[in-house]
Amino acid sequence: MPSDPAPGTARRAIYSLDHRVEAATGHDIDTLWAHRDRGVLDEPHARLVDLHRELAQAETSVTFHRTLLHRLSSGEFPVDSALFTRIDRTVDQLEQAAGERDAAATRVLAALEPIETAASNAHPGGGRAALPVADQAALLAITGGAKLHEHLLTGRMSVATASGTRIPYTHLQRLESAGLVSRDTSHPLHAGQPVALTDTGRAALADSRRPSPAAAPTSPRPGAWPSTAARPRR
Repeated sequence: MPSDPAPGTARRAIYSLDHRVEAATGHDIDTLWAHRDRGVLDEPHARLVDLHRELAQAETSVTFHRTLLHRLSSGEFPVDSALFTRIDRTVDQLEQAAGERDAAATRVLAALEPIETAASNAHPGGGRAALPVADQAALLAITGGAKLHEHLLTGRMSVATASGTRIPYTHLQRLESAGLVSRDTSHPLHAGQPVALTDTGRAALADSRRPSPAAAPTSPRPGAWPSTAARPRR
């Protein structure tokens, strides 16, 4: 039986906190990492990115051991004592990796929450932030009917709308994390999971499309001479 492979340098693992980090900072994860490498982030954001990198590495380790466990139980190897030993060892390693991942997520949350608070304080009026144009277009497309599909060969996922628009899965995840849309996970991905606007999404879309109120006419100061347009003709 071949020895366990070492975790490779695969692409960055995606974790559920990514969308909160992106929403609080206004940048996607890859941009934040690039800014950190160039040294252009302030101390709170730099610490957040450093901790997020630790989280991504821990998530990669979880994925590696989970994939290895799946391979060991797939029927590829003969069922003998050597297999049982490897399965037991892999389960222990997966449990340890998951514990390290959860601890890393806790550290990210501790660094993220002050940044989220600062971002929310940037809108002291408590009103809803303006909906980005890209989100408006996506929500409008979803209102006509939409489903999330997974490509059988590539495994890539995207939302297909009735209007023919395709929405990337990463964009859908941002809309979901903001509470603007929801999908029916009772349907299999290969058949399509229906995507619909939530009440929050409908309200946000309505607000973004509502015209700004017209400026009220200004009344002349008491005692001021009326304007030419308001002066009656003799």
